[in-house]
Amino acid sequence: MNNKGEYYEQLALAYLQQQGLSLLCRNFQCKAGEIDLVMRHGSQLVFIEVKYRASSAFGGALAAVTPAKQQKLLRAVRWYLQQHGGHNQPCRIDVLAIEGREPFYYNWLQNAFS
Repeated sequence: MNNKGEYYEQLALAYLQQQGLSLLCRNFQCKAGEIDLVMRHGSQLVFIEVKYRASSAFGGALAAVTPAKQQKLLRAVRWYLQQHGGHNQPCRIDVLAIEGREPFYYNWLQNAFS
């Protein structure tokens, strides 16, 4: 693994696969921004932002998904859907917050914002 971000994305991927999601794409990048994980959950397309914080001080990992970050992610999702013809598919944006030290605490917020 090249960096900490990749490490926590790999942890998130393993966790979400255990929950029944299947991977479509990792680190989708476009002019609008980046999507950490694109997965399928049943018939839904799921766009996942992964955040890690060692401590919950300063609001923890969920607080790191600021309104500006949400807007950037929404633009990237729209771009992905345009490029992959997914406009008619049900989809949602989730945040998976990983906190603490091993064993990590996972907080999976489904349909975090729209």
